[in-house]
Amino acid sequence: MFYKSFLSLVIIIAFNYNGFSQQSAVYTNDFTDYEKALELYNNHQYKAAQQLFSKVKSEAQTTSLESDCAYYVANSAVRLNQSNAEQLMEDFVQNYPSSTKRNSAYINVANYYFENGQYNYARKWFDEVDESSLSKKELQEFYFNNGYAYFKAGRKDEAKKYFNRLRDSKEYGSQAKYYLGFMAYEGDDYKEANEMFDQVKGENRYNRNLSYFQADMNFKLGKFQKAIDLGKEQLDNSNALERSELNKIIGESYFNLEQYDQAIPYLKEYRGKKGKWNNTDYYQLGYAYYKQEDYQKAVSEFNKIIDGQNHVAQNAYYHLAESYIELDKKQEALNAFKNASEMNFDEKIQEDAALNYAKLSYEIGNNYKSIPEVLINFLEKYPDSPERDNIKELLVDSYVTSKNYEKALSLLENSNDYKDKLVYQKVAYYRGVDLYLEGNYTAALVLFNKSLSERNDQNFTAKATYWKAECDYNLENYSEALIGYKEFKSMAAAKKTAEYENIDYNIAYTYFKRKEYATAIEAFKTYTEKANLAKSQKNDAYLRLGDSYFVTSDYWSAMEAYNKAISMKGIDSDYAYFQKAISYGFVDKNNRKLEDLEAFLSKYNTSIYRDDAYYELGNTYVATGKPQKAIQSYNKLINEVPASSFVSKALLKQGLIYYNNDQGNEALQKFKKVVQDYPGTEEANQAVKTARVIYVDLERTDEYAAWVSSLDFVKVSDSDIDNATYESAENQFIENDVKAAKNGFKKYLKDFPNGLHALSAHFYLGQLQFRDEEKAAALPHYQYVVEQSRNEYTEQALARLSQLYLENKNYQTAIPVLKRLEQEADFSQNITFAQSNLMKSYYQLENYEQTKLYAEKVLNDTKIENNVKSDAQVFIARSAMKTGDKARAKTAYQEVKKIATGSLAAEAQYYQAYFKRDENKYEASNEAIQLLAKEYSGYPKWSAKSLLLMGKNFDDLNDAYQATYVLEGLIKGYPEYKELVAEAKAELSRIKKKQAETNSSVEAEQN
Repeated sequence: MFYKSFLSLVIIIAFNYNGFSQQSAVYTNDFTDYEKALELYNNHQYKAAQQLFSKVKSEAQTTSLESDCAYYVANSAVRLNQSNAEQLMEDFVQNYPSSTKRNSAYINVANYYFENGQYNYARKWFDEVDESSLSKKELQEFYFNNGYAYFKAGRKDEAKKYFNRLRDSKEYGSQAKYYLGFMAYEGDDYKEANEMFDQVKGENRYNRNLSYFQADMNFKLGKFQKAIDLGKEQLDNSNALERSELNKIIGESYFNLEQYDQAIPYLKEYRGKKGKWNNTDYYQLGYAYYKQEDYQKAVSEFNKIIDGQNHVAQNAYYHLAESYIELDKKQEALNAFKNASEMNFDEKIQEDAALNYAKLSYEIGNNYKSIPEVLINFLEKYPDSPERDNIKELLVDSYVTSKNYEKALSLLENSNDYKDKLVYQKVAYYRGVDLYLEGNYTAALVLFNKSLSERNDQNFTAKATYWKAECDYNLENYSEALIGYKEFKSMAAAKKTAEYENIDYNIAYTYFKRKEYATAIEAFKTYTEKANLAKSQKNDAYLRLGDSYFVTSDYWSAMEAYNKAISMKGIDSDYAYFQKAISYGFVDKNNRKLEDLEAFLSKYNTSIYRDDAYYELGNTYVATGKPQKAIQSYNKLINEVPASSFVSKALLKQGLIYYNNDQGNEALQKFKKVVQDYPGTEEANQAVKTARVIYVDLERTDEYAAWVSSLDFVKVSDSDIDNATYESAENQFIENDVKAAKNGFKKYLKDFPNGLHALSAHFYLGQLQFRDEEKAAALPHYQYVVEQSRNEYTEQALARLSQLYLENKNYQTAIPVLKRLEQEADFSQNITFAQSNLMKSYYQLENYEQTKLYAEKVLNDTKIENNVKSDAQVFIARSAMKTGDKARAKTAYQEVKKIATGSLAAEAQYYQAYFKRDENKYEASNEAIQLLAKEYSGYPKWSAKSLLLMGKNFDDLNDAYQATYVLEGLIKGYPEYKELVAEAKAELSRIKKKQAETNSSVEAEQN
């Protein structure tokens, strides 16, 4: 349009110049160049034309020619997009104000920018146009172009002003009304829009767009059927973008008419804005599937709604939860109900979601909070709920089923609204059992007392009484333990408990520990006469029965009991055999004793009692007048079990044999070895005393004096004072006057740091200080004992010293002490203690091979209890995980799961889920996590780790909603586990970044 009018102007100009072509040669030359420039300009060769116009302008003889050239130079600059184009045009207007091309210049430049889509530039030049100088046709074009330029700039009020002037224009009227209708449509003035669109309807170039706009307007006006009809009418004639939008209009219209089966195919065809759907789009399709009871497809749409924080999202999450319930996916439903319950856009949905969340938590467990806490939160938030009584009943039971006793106890003790005495009794009892299994007997005792303060359920009263007695027993409060056991036995409810089966066994053992052996005998006899006893306990009862008879000098009865234990071929049969053998010595059957001891040494090659047997064998040979055989037995002890506490005694015995057989020099040799290897011991003191007699007999007293003077622990002149000072402290110790005994031993060690009894004083003082929790003070005394040669206190001191190092987490220092204990201990319990703690210490020091080695040693001990076994299996599993041996770890955790309780059971359950995930069994892994939430929610570390695992599982199951919600739950609920939270944030960021590619409602998070 612009180009045609501009060309006419050029022809007129050319014609005018033709009329003057005869005036002069110069002018003729100017005109020729001008004509060439004009031809170049008309052929769009603007650069060449501009150069030639500039030449003609510089040589022009007339102002008219000069102004025309200036006009074309500026116009060429505009078309060449030169930076000085506007300045050239302004110079033309300013320098040639009378030029007839002035208004044409404004129009032409404006139209040029307009036709090239540079509307802001066009409007600038349109503003300079003198409308009064335009023809009617030019004016209409001016109105339209100017209005359109304002329309494109988003300045709709100015655009309307110009378009309204063209309503009646034959050429521009339809276009103006179309754009006026479109602006009304965008401004939600559908009446005005319909009026404008109706006036241009029928014109082919607008029909397609008009059908879309009118369909959309009818949808927005709630005229859904009309929107459907108009949309369908245009659907086949639309392009891809319009078809997507029309499908959306038709689908949403059917959705609003609740014709969900009709809505689904159209909603599915929607392609989103810039290829992305938003949360509302997913909700509508998901809800349509939900109403058609196609729950799997409903879930697949609802779970794409990420980060929703509006009414639509709350509704979606609620119906997502209901869909999961229909699909029997309760863990997923719990998460969705929880999410919906945390939004307050629809209070009715919020309350119903909270109710379902609470019920599901009770049913399947909860990794976010303890089940009682969830139920209490519901009751506090919705006190008038018609489900209140039902939830209260669940609350009572949840304290037990969730096993989160510590948290439950805190809630019960700190909330006046939930002072349920029956529940309190049960929860305190179960928490006490947990602490007992952890070996924290003092704390467990407190909890059992709390449980017994509310004696509402006789069954729990009986059980708490029993376990309180067990705590007292393990704390060596035997008098209190005996009272508790007897009270338990007298209770009617006790007879229905599993604990009742072994009550006589426990009572008998307590009498045994109290050294009331006659009573212990009757109790053990009563117990062994019961039917259907566990073999291990019956075997042990015979052993203790035999010991009780032995201590009371009823050796024949003792041997009878030991024989019964031996016949059972159970644990400690070597002990029974040994005890039976030495019993014969007390009934003057030394020959039988010798025979049985020899048989013992042949039968039990690895028994820890071999050194005892050799020593007793030597003593018996001495008693039966066979000194050479005695010496041979002692030699076997010294050579085969060099770390035995009997070695010093055997050497002393050998010296005495030589002395009694007038072999003084040989005797002195043995006595000096005792003194040299075992200084400060009772044997060393006895050796010095006996050696003195020999030196006197041999008339070598000077040699004796020289030898004794070299011994630090012997002060001949002070011996009486030494003995008196020690005996004073020892008497206080025997009488259990702890304070006086401690002061006495301290005084003795101050006065006689290397005294005759320094070893005993150090040991007993350490024991007293340890008992009174003065552990730092006790430590150097135990160190002194273990630094001496092997003695009667070495084993106990090694055990105590290693315990102190372990309590201070000084694993490096503890290891050599534990290794000595393992090698030197006479009691199997101490060997197990050493090996199990070596296992733990090596693990703490990241020496995983040694950890596994000692764990295997622990497991090879058939006498250990289940809690020790589970400990060993756990350390094998943990070490295997650290060294990348997942197969070994999996097997070990499976063993742990069979026998463990408490936190170890929770750990084993977590790894069951872990290995399921490792095998790409994501749903099975989530089922294992659900069981963890149900049974072990009281262990937050494993709850947090399982949430991270679950989030990853859901991501691999392509359930973005569950994955993000679970990970956010971990981040918000467990901030104390920083490493887990950091990993969860990284996972969350990655998942959201992926979802943001297809869902415009999701903002990708930045790490």
